[in-house]
Amino acid sequence: MNPLLAILVMALTTYLIRMLPLVLFRREITHPWVRSFLHYVPYAVLGTMTIPAVFYSTSSVVSAACGLGCGAYLAYREKDMVIVAVAAVIAVYLCELLL
Repeated sequence: MNPLLAILVMALTTYLIRMLPLVLFRREITHPWVRSFLHYVPYAVLGTMTIPAVFYSTSSVVSAACGLGCGAYLAYREKDMVIVAVAAVIAVYLCELLL
């Protein structure tokens, strides 16, 4: 395949994704359900990209689940991000030692 054609297709796709909302929605979105839905889209996309990678980042799915569970619990308890990350790494390390 021609590399210039591939670059052109990718550029066009990226442009359309960014341009279409500006063209289609000229007024401010005021509907509460739509605003709420759009508020959570970045978090859903980030979770969709991150969670599968977590399970393939260790040598065992069990240790990955242990680290994810530890991190999710501490994040739910509103701990600092550094504490959450370090605790998740320690949980994975200890779980790997036990396995």
